[in-house]
Amino acid sequence: MCGIVGFVNYKQDVSRFRNILINMNNTLVRRGPDEDGYYIRKHIALAHKRLIVIDPEGGKQPMVESCSKSIPLQKENSDMVINYNSNFVISYNGQIYNTDELRKTLEENGFTFNGHCDTEILLKSYIFYGKDVVKHLNGIYAFAIWDSQKEELFIARDHFGVKPLFYTMQNNSFIFASEIKAIFQYPSVEKILDSQGISELFGIGPAHTPGTTIFNNIFELKPAHFLIYNRSGIHIEKYWNLRSEPHTENFTQTCEHLEYLLKDSITRQLVSDVPLCTFLSGGLDSSIITKFASDYCQENNLPPLDTYSIDYIDNDKNFVKSDFQPNSDNYYINLMVSNLKTNHHSIVLDTPELADSLYDAMIARDMPGMADVDSSLLLFCKNVKPTATVSLTGECADEIFGGYPWFFRDDALQSGTFPWSIAINERQTLLNPSIAKKINLKEYIDFRYNESLSNVEILASDSSETAEKRKISYLTLNWFMQTLLDRSDRMAMYNGFELRVPFCDYRLAQYVWNIPWEIKALNGREKGLLRYISRKFLPAEIVDRKKSPYPKTHNPTYLAKVKSMLSDIMSNPKAPINYLLNRDYILNILETDGKAFSRPWFGQLMTGPQLMAYLCQVNMWLEKYQPKIKL
Repeated sequence: MCGIVGFVNYKQDVSRFRNILINMNNTLVRRGPDEDGYYIRKHIALAHKRLIVIDPEGGKQPMVESCSKSIPLQKENSDMVINYNSNFVISYNGQIYNTDELRKTLEENGFTFNGHCDTEILLKSYIFYGKDVVKHLNGIYAFAIWDSQKEELFIARDHFGVKPLFYTMQNNSFIFASEIKAIFQYPSVEKILDSQGISELFGIGPAHTPGTTIFNNIFELKPAHFLIYNRSGIHIEKYWNLRSEPHTENFTQTCEHLEYLLKDSITRQLVSDVPLCTFLSGGLDSSIITKFASDYCQENNLPPLDTYSIDYIDNDKNFVKSDFQPNSDNYYINLMVSNLKTNHHSIVLDTPELADSLYDAMIARDMPGMADVDSSLLLFCKNVKPTATVSLTGECADEIFGGYPWFFRDDALQSGTFPWSIAINERQTLLNPSIAKKINLKEYIDFRYNESLSNVEILASDSSETAEKRKISYLTLNWFMQTLLDRSDRMAMYNGFELRVPFCDYRLAQYVWNIPWEIKALNGREKGLLRYISRKFLPAEIVDRKKSPYPKTHNPTYLAKVKSMLSDIMSNPKAPINYLLNRDYILNILETDGKAFSRPWFGQLMTGPQLMAYLCQVNMWLEKYQPKIKL
């Protein structure tokens, strides 16, 4: 994977701004530590930081393709042929998984290739298909293509937003980048935190409203959207969405179809010219991915698959059983390793590292995040990086298949708000009373919640239960899953490490979207259908294991550490967060070890310690980015 940046200005000669481009690009060095490249002309500046995964010599970027011949334009209901005398230039972050099919089509239409990298295939696919190229891609991507004849920029983002892309418009310049920190290297871009940003931080966070950021006038290109910028301005289109359709296959056909999609998605994502592994927790999701990946290695006479797991020092002593985390992972990890004969590595983290890395995790996101759930993944990837560059994970199976408790609990389903973040009154109480008079978090959250639900397509044939589950699934896919995907990308890429998510294959998600809930939750179990399909591939103990979340530390010294950090902040009159917070309530939270905030802060397991760590991250963010606060 990589980092991309660029800007377009039709009223200035941007070739004079090379140093600005270099500064922007250098902020992304952690995303792409292996190479960099630049393309700059009168009105366009593109740059790239590369993490080499495919075709080391043939995949250098920005990649330029000269085109001076007639090309059949592949648009729906059109046989038009266009004559091009143009340069097309691409800066691209991601991985395309259907390159073989794309290459075959292009070769049949007269295209030739210099190497085997997906960048070249993507660029030539754009030349062939135009803006419809996104309808032909299976992968994770964020890319920019400049057409020198049209003087037009095309940027696009993958179906679920696995890869990030941000943009802004400042003083006639259209500016974009993989991360917000790069955009702030453009001189005229201001860092402003307004009332919407505060509502996002304290009402929605660590999630965010799709298309927005916590910074005023800095936007996220939404997943499954492309943007065209030319002399007429900005044009944005959505190119894909989950279609609600009747499910017509019987149970046997459904199982066979789903098994095919799972295997195909996992196999496609094993392409790499650098060491590849899987993350293994002993849960259902990571185990089925590891099983198919291990089989692929054996069938193709490759070395045994490398697998990695995460744990914490003294977690065996400190683990506390709960309804949401009934058991630790080690027994189940060892069971899978023994079953598959993988080359396994256990990464064990210490508590001080988790707290000390909260700052790096905030920098990686450009905003406060999921506290130690972020910092632990950042450290995990850091420890895996010396021996691997790419990993497949079981992330997003719960979102696709309905694996979270809120799919089954009436109180969550009837909450009238985002079910992973129901502590609205407690969130409002966090704010300084003078600010709370100006910002009503409940009104903001209600607006975003209802706005999102209005996009759910319900079929007349849907049962009331299926309709209800469609709504909760839509919210989970577009909000909660996006938070986890942001986490995966930023924490991994901060270490020059690539995470792939086979369960986010858009074909798989589209198919599962229309499976009736009574089949999806077979036998009343979370991910019941996935369990049923997995039973012929995995040990029964893995299949029957109750869902267990990403492991977090249970060491009491972590609570003591973040409590001390937050206490120091509250004692510092110059700490910027104190302007925003209800001091009495925060002191009560500290005195009660977080119990004064009576509900989970986010999800099921982000409770008192994670809330305190989040507030520490907010203060770190305010100190580092120093936004102007405008209410």
